[in-house]
Parts: sequence; structure tokens; C-alpha cells
Amino acid sequence: MARTGLLLVGHGSKLPYNKELIESTAALIARQHPEYLVRPGFMSMNEPSVDEALDAFRKDEIDLLVVVPLFLAKGVHILQDIPELLGLPEGAKKGTFAHATGAIPLVYADPIGGDPLLADLMVKNAEAAIRSNS
Repeated sequence: MARTGLLLVGHGSKLPYNKELIESTAALIARQHPEYLVRPGFMSMNEPSVDEALDAFRKDEIDLLVVVPLFLAKGVHILQDIPELLGLPEGAKKGTFAHATGAIPLVYADPIGGDPLLADLMVKNAEAAIRSNS
């Protein structure tokens, strides 16, 4: 039975925490949402690269691929670099993915942006900082 592939894209960093954060978030999504086959991919400095993750998805039993950037805002990676890796024209949110079984739909999600959950998380972090420094 085919599932939806979910590529969680992170920036990458020389510091190991960035990679661990993206990988643990991908694992959490996979545990909480078994309808997705989740893989992490990185723009630079870490592996697997986005291209390597895409290659792995070509062999998986998926019927749709969604690419979700774990970035806050729309910058060069979101607007140009990732769409280029996906073969999407700038500004496009959907296309096709060259899968081993033939072309399947590909969709490209927005970064986190101004979601109210982000504001709640920042207040949670502020309150934790206040408690730890009291």
C-alpha cells in the first residue's frame, strides 16, 4: 500500500544539534503520522542532502511526495534553491516527481511563517527562561 512521502528539509549546520533536531522532528512526525513515510534532507553541510533524500524516495512505495521546509521564513532557500532542486519553477507549489514507477504528484509546502503556534511556542520558551532564572 503506497503512502505519502514527506521530505522534511533543514538548512544544515556545522553544529550537530541542527541535524539532530531535524532528524528527531522527522522521527516524531513518522511516529505520530504513520500515513507518511518521512525522510530528512539538508541544504548544506549535513547528510543526507535533499538530492540524496529525493533519490531514496524514488525507490519507496509512495504515490505523492510533499516537501516541507523546516524554516521560519521565505528566503533564498525557500524561494529559489529548494524549488530548483525539485524541478519547480519559482513560485510553483506543485509539480511531478520522477519516481521509479513513473511520475507522481509533488507538492511544496510553505515554511512555518507567522503561525499562531509559533507565538505560543515563543511564550512557552519565555516562561521557561523566567522559571529557570528565578
